[in-house]
Amino acid sequence: MRRVLDASALLSGASFDGELYTTPEVVAEVRRLGSTPQLDAVLATKVRVLTPSKESLEAVDAAARGTGDIARLSPADRGLLALARDLGATILTDDYSIQNVASRLGIPYERVVERGIREVVVWRYRCTGCGRFFEEPTRECPVCGSKVRTTRADPRRPRVTSK
Repeated sequence: MRRVLDASALLSGASFDGELYTTPEVVAEVRRLGSTPQLDAVLATKVRVLTPSKESLEAVDAAARGTGDIARLSPADRGLLALARDLGATILTDDYSIQNVASRLGIPYERVVERGIREVVVWRYRCTGCGRFFEEPTRECPVCGSKVRTTRADPRRPRVTSK
């Protein structure tokens, strides 16, 4: 079984079987967060580090825009999803946004420590002042200047949005 590991999987200290992969961004993140000699040995001997295709990165971005997770995914998260798509692999992560987008893309995932998501969620962005909804994340409403917050989309209501 092919598995793509995110930073939480690598830092968990758990042992995983199968073919193991990650991205250069995740390796940099792990080293920045505090790699150990044992983890360095695992990265050097058991985990292949690959860069995902541009096509898969674009597919991930499109899916993340569809779920509203685009602002929640780091470049490392996007790369993990794209690599899992390229390899037809299972992604190991506790990150809810990665799990949400993986579900949308049909990429299998396994949790590492946390419970994991129970359903796919679509996020929207709503102005706290005038109540307008936006497709893309923004900090400030271009209409009234109030703060824009992330809200869970209500599937029973039609999507009325501003650009």
